Amino acid sequence: MTPMESLMAAVGHVAAAPKEETVARQLTFRPGRNLREHPDSLTLTVAGGIPGERWSKEPWLRLENGAPDPAIQVSILPARVYDLVRPDPEAVVHPGDPVVADLDTSEANLPVGSLLEAGTAVLRVSDVFNDGCVKWKVRYGEDAMAWVNLPEHRALRLRGILCSIERDGVLRQGDAIRVISRG
Repeated sequence: MTPMESLMAAVGHVAAAPKEETVARQLTFRPGRNLREHPDSLTLTVAGGIPGERWSKEPWLRLENGAPDPAIQVSILPARVYDLVRPDPEAVVHPGDPVVADLDTSEANLPVGSLLEAGTAVLRVSDVFNDGCVKWKVRYGEDAMAWVNLPEHRALRLRGILCSIERDGVLRQGDAIRVISRG
């Protein structure tokens, strides 16, 4: 597990991630709790999120009517954070974010409402803050959990961004992810 000192020293490196365009470095499909597959592509739909993915069956956030909240259909984890907290990918479970990309996910770069073209799909950055869950702490350590949630790091969104799907499409590993507009 990466110690706090190393995490703090890497903040500048994380903040220096690309601002306008990057590629989908890794894709993950979660068919159920604690299950991970790493396909070459993901289908993204407005109505169903990622069809068959855990969001549609067991979302951690629901609307008042009980339906899965579209604001959390897709999460994008910054690749630089992923590499910091998971230096040995074989040693710990993948965090489960559908997209890992070398992207600056800070509020300054991607305010709420920003639109991203991801492959042929369009995503909207939601206002739901991704603070990590208890599994993040268990898998990557107490320091990693504290680091992403430090008050001075909140605007950096180190744990990544949560997005709704605004236009159906397909995202393939290596496809461009680019900012269309900022909220």
